[in-house]
Amino acid sequence: MPRKKTGFIQTIKTRCRNIRFAVRGMLHRGSDVIHNIAEFLMVISGIAALTCIVCLVIHVGYEHSPQGFETISRILRAMQWIFGANVIFGLTFNLAETLKKNRWLKWTVDIALLVSLLPVIYPRPIHPWIPWLESVLYSPVFLNTVLVAYSIVTLSYAVFRMVDRRTNPSLLLSMSFLVFIILGTFLLMLPKSTVGGIDFMDAFFVSTSAVCVTGLTTVDVPTTFTPLGLAILAMLIQFGALGVMTFTSFFALFFSGSASIYSQLILRDVIYSRSMNSLIPTLLYIMAFTIGIEIFGALLIFASVHGTLDMDIEQEIVFAAFHSLSAFCNAGFSNLPGGMSNPLLLHHNISIYWIMTMLIIAGSIGFPILVNTKDAFVSYIRGFLNRLHGKRMKMRAVHQFNMNTKIVLFTFMLLFVAGTVLFFVLEYSNSLRGMTLMEKITQSVFNSAVPRSAGFSSVNPDGFLNVTLVMILFLMWAGGGSQSTGGGIKVNTLAAIWLNLRAIVTGSPRVTAFQRTIATDSIRRANAVVAISILSYFLLSFLLLGIEPELPARSVLFEACSALFTVGSSLGITGELADSSKLLLCVAMFLGRVGIISLLIGVVKRSKNTNVEYPSNNIIIN
Repeated sequence: MPRKKTGFIQTIKTRCRNIRFAVRGMLHRGSDVIHNIAEFLMVISGIAALTCIVCLVIHVGYEHSPQGFETISRILRAMQWIFGANVIFGLTFNLAETLKKNRWLKWTVDIALLVSLLPVIYPRPIHPWIPWLESVLYSPVFLNTVLVAYSIVTLSYAVFRMVDRRTNPSLLLSMSFLVFIILGTFLLMLPKSTVGGIDFMDAFFVSTSAVCVTGLTTVDVPTTFTPLGLAILAMLIQFGALGVMTFTSFFALFFSGSASIYSQLILRDVIYSRSMNSLIPTLLYIMAFTIGIEIFGALLIFASVHGTLDMDIEQEIVFAAFHSLSAFCNAGFSNLPGGMSNPLLLHHNISIYWIMTMLIIAGSIGFPILVNTKDAFVSYIRGFLNRLHGKRMKMRAVHQFNMNTKIVLFTFMLLFVAGTVLFFVLEYSNSLRGMTLMEKITQSVFNSAVPRSAGFSSVNPDGFLNVTLVMILFLMWAGGGSQSTGGGIKVNTLAAIWLNLRAIVTGSPRVTAFQRTIATDSIRRANAVVAISILSYFLLSFLLLGIEPELPARSVLFEACSALFTVGSSLGITGELADSSKLLLCVAMFLGRVGIISLLIGVVKRSKNTNVEYPSNNIIIN
């Protein structure tokens, strides 16, 4: 081939290669630009989501003039266009990433948001083709619902992005509760939330009690809060019972696609999932159990009280839903004057106490126990159906119930039965005087379940014998199961301490239960929880007795135990406390809900593991 032709071909190849490199560079720079714009829109959407929530709160909680409504509507429309820009940009310039991350629920929200833009572009027709569709699309309720849904998704995803930045999980969990306590305080102070207004300290106290699912209150709930206030209170109870991280994780994973490995690891520890593969099923189980049990409980309560409380149908539905939520979440709030001690319930309706007891136990026994019980039940039913149809049975686990489930069920029911018998015997001729035998049994069962964390009051505890109060203090200290809506040190901890004591007394080298060895780390953590709970209770009692010297000591000691272990029972002094005492009880409820051990782990710097081993020695303990 001639040299001139060879040089020409080489030049063409070089220029083609340069063009290819230039195109790759442009695409790379273009992808960086698209990524930066997407990040910018994400930040702007987060700010818009917060603005949207604030505007809707102001819209619902305050009275407005027509000009005020118009201003709020304009702001919401602006936030709607910001959301729409984010969705359209993702579908237009970042389609591959959008298809990869979005799940079908996120697609539903995005499509609903785009549909909500149609009324802005297309004026309302005089003669619509589909009247009902036209009334929905042009309804402010539809727009507000879409904006709230998109805002929740955006904010939930923002929380997961915070987790990805290696935020301390203990501090993140604690701060999430604190944020909702502060938000709840201002929501309860909205003019439409109360009948005659409420001051900041009382709103802060009630909000803390609701988020920490305690039940102590400095105001009379039925006469203080409007239906909007009760709805806010119910929302705070639900978020506090399940944990803010559970809700945000649910929305982030099911609406906004997959999360990073690190955030999934953090979430696994928060909800106590067995593995990464069972993360999403565990979240589904928690949400499904909560909603299912609360709906079922509300139906039972409605059937129990229908036509007996001088209420209309709507009031009975609200009563049933609120009490089912409050009982399962072990919150102890009631929207009925007199609460569970109302004469129309106490002397004319025994069934509601049994329903409430079942809900309290279901909530305080713990989600891992409910999930394990469900798995075992499904396995047994499947095996029975296979045998019934003559099918070959598949391999299944030898132990359907794990050790944690067995320990919790055994310890929980032992305390429950013992508490029922002792309350019946001790209060038979005291607070239960004048009741029929069935009523005494019912109240004994109910008042054995309540101290585990529920905080309801059917019989005035101020009239209990001192020995009964000591028993109730022990039940409040023991609490419910781990990863439940119950309070206290948890029955798992109590069982670990008892089993360790048995091993020491019998000279066993290991702590065992149900033919399993309990890990040393679990025993050490149980010892730490018990030690800190006792020290915290003594310190809290000491401070309260010093601040409130004029109040009866038994009432103050009972109040301190009820707040620290998030029970909610009281001998009637909560409303008489000074603001400093209320603030101290708020701190106690917060620490009792988030866990002092967890908070200390998040605050104190972790020691580095070293290979240095010091000589061991014994100290004298007898």
